[in-house]
This record gives sequence, C-alpha cells and structure tokens, in this order.
Amino acid sequence: MAVTYELIKTCKQTGARLGKIHTPHGEIETPIFMPVGTLATVKTMSPEELKKMEAQIILSNTYHLYLRPGHEIVKRAGGLHSFMNWDRPILTDSGGFQVFSLSNLRRIEEEGVHFRNHLNGSKLFISPEIATEIQNALGADIIMAFDECAPYPADREYVKQSLERTTRWAERCLEAHTRKKDQALFGIIQGGMYPDLRKQSVDEITSLDFPGYAIGGLSVGEPKDLMNEMLEATTPFLPAQKPRYLMGVGSPDALLDGVIRGVDMFDCVLPSRIARNGTTMTSSGRLVVRNAKFAEDFGPLDPKCDCYTCTNYSRAYIRHLIKCDETFGFRLTTYHNLYFLLKLMENIRDAIRQDSLLDFRNQFFEEYGLNKPNARPF
Repeated sequence: MAVTYELIKTCKQTGARLGKIHTPHGEIETPIFMPVGTLATVKTMSPEELKKMEAQIILSNTYHLYLRPGHEIVKRAGGLHSFMNWDRPILTDSGGFQVFSLSNLRRIEEEGVHFRNHLNGSKLFISPEIATEIQNALGADIIMAFDECAPYPADREYVKQSLERTTRWAERCLEAHTRKKDQALFGIIQGGMYPDLRKQSVDEITSLDFPGYAIGGLSVGEPKDLMNEMLEATTPFLPAQKPRYLMGVGSPDALLDGVIRGVDMFDCVLPSRIARNGTTMTSSGRLVVRNAKFAEDFGPLDPKCDCYTCTNYSRAYIRHLIKCDETFGFRLTTYHNLYFLLKLMENIRDAIRQDSLLDFRNQFFEEYGLNKPNARPF
C-alpha cells in the first residue's frame, strides 16, 4: 500500500493515539494538523517557511485546482509536489465539501453533481470518477473519495440516503483509482448527527478496506458538544491500524477534544483566515491585534512563543501593518497562528508519550481561558 499507519502508543489517560503515517514523500508524526493550501499555496506562506515551522503535510483543494489552473496543467508540471516546490506529503480533498458549500448552485444526482462555477457561472459536473481522475492527475500522497456532506440540521431520512449514496460513490472511486502504488485513497464516513447512522456508515465504508478513513459531515455548524458526541459514536468502530482524519477542524479546543477521541489528522483554513483579520491564538487566549489598545504595545504577540513573528516584531508594528492592509502584516499573523497550532500538536504528542494528555488539556484550557464563561477559542 502507498500509505501505511504505525500505531506507536495509546495514552493511558485518554486512549489518544501516537503514531506515524508512512507516505511516498516521508513520514508524518500523528496526531497532526495540516495547513490548508487551497490553490497549491498556503496563503502568504512560502514552502520554505512552512518547513521552518515544521509543517509535515499540507492539504490542497481538488475543486479549486480543477477550475484554476486545471489538473492537466498540474500533471504536465510533474504533479503538485513539483508544481509548488513541496517535497513533503500532500493530501487533496475530493471537492465534496465544496459541493456542500455551493448548495445554491448545485444539483445532486446518483451519477454525480451538476453545479455552476462560482467564478463565472459556467455549468460543471463532477462524478466520483471525475473527482478521482483529477486527484490522480494532481498526484497527492493521500486523496479522498467523493462524498456527499449532509447539512446541519438535516432530517434522518435525507441523511440516511446521503450516507448510502456516499458508500456507492466510494465504491466507484475505488474502481476509478489508477495510482494505487503511489497514492492512498481514503474513504469518508458520513451519517450526520445520528449515532446509528454514523455506525452504519462506518460498517459500509470500512468493508471496502480503504488504507485510511476520514470523518466527514462534522464542523458544519453543529454545537461542539454534539460534534464530540458524534466522534464518540464513530472512532471506536474504525480500524485501529489505519489513520483517522477529522475534516475541517482547527480550533485549539476542537483539536484537543478530537485527539482525545482517537483522531490522528486534522485540517482547517481557520488559522490563516482569522490571521488576515488580525486575530491570533496565543498561550493566554485569543488576541485581536488590530484593536486600538495595541497601538503602543511593543511586546510580542505571545511572550511564550518563539516563532519568527514573536521573536522579531511587536504587536504595535503588526497592528500598523494590518490596519494599512499591508501583506507583510497578514504574513506575520498567519505565520504565528500556524506555528501555534503545529506547536500545540507537538506538545499533544509529547503528552501522549507521557500518558498525561488529560492533564495537558486541563492546563491548556485554563491558560487559554477556555474554562471561562462565554470563552472564545478564536
């Protein structure tokens, strides 16, 4: 198999997993957060900067690369790794979430999804076969089966039909997948907010024996307690010797809660998106550096952080740049947020090694301010 998972240790306090994912472009230590490079770039960051902050794997988006520049151009460039000068692992999603987010522009049928290009309104169609063909051309180490992500809330019958269609589409993706020697195709678990439907999806998707499994249909607007409940209804039934990927999650509290519930991989645009609004994550909680009170604050974003941004630049300077819409300001806040989450995952791995993850979570929540009423993680 192109990608394999090695379970190294299970935390005695929580059951969280420490492991390694072996890929054609290197090993990934898990649990891991994956920065999102939607259009073959993590916004404002260079590959060299991502390596410096020890990003082990990044994610790119099939739907957006299909539109621009087109998967055939990326293929002629030698695949995503060559195209974007990134020699570490890459994961591409299937475009299923974009189909979900373009709900007012699409029509779902058994054959696939008809929708309109969000850039120019032109008619497009993606099927499981087309989504797989695009990802084969892009050449990522890990690719995703095309799925249907049900909205929240959604009635039970709709969710049941959706997850069963996702299973049929997964079978078609497996048949269409042509690069089994150097690409791993992961299946996606659906089932909405219904525990028994989650279990049904797990049974159906794992029966197809994918090398890894993603948990989809969460972080779509539901309360975090409900997301955690659905994880508890899902992860215990997934194979222990294969990686588990929770899609679209990136807030510090959700990362910790997901790891405690047995998740190995996470991704989200959150750290770079909020950075462009001047919002940063620090060891003492959320900090909006564009606020006026930081106009003459010449300290770092986070005194406990040793990233490039905090080592070299003040809150006052970063605020000035962001207020002036200077790209360098967005680069500095993005660098810090990504570094913060990658460092958090490193500390989580250390806590699992020491069988102290629950203690670490409690201490982190206390220092970050997540134990306070109406606390905001970002």
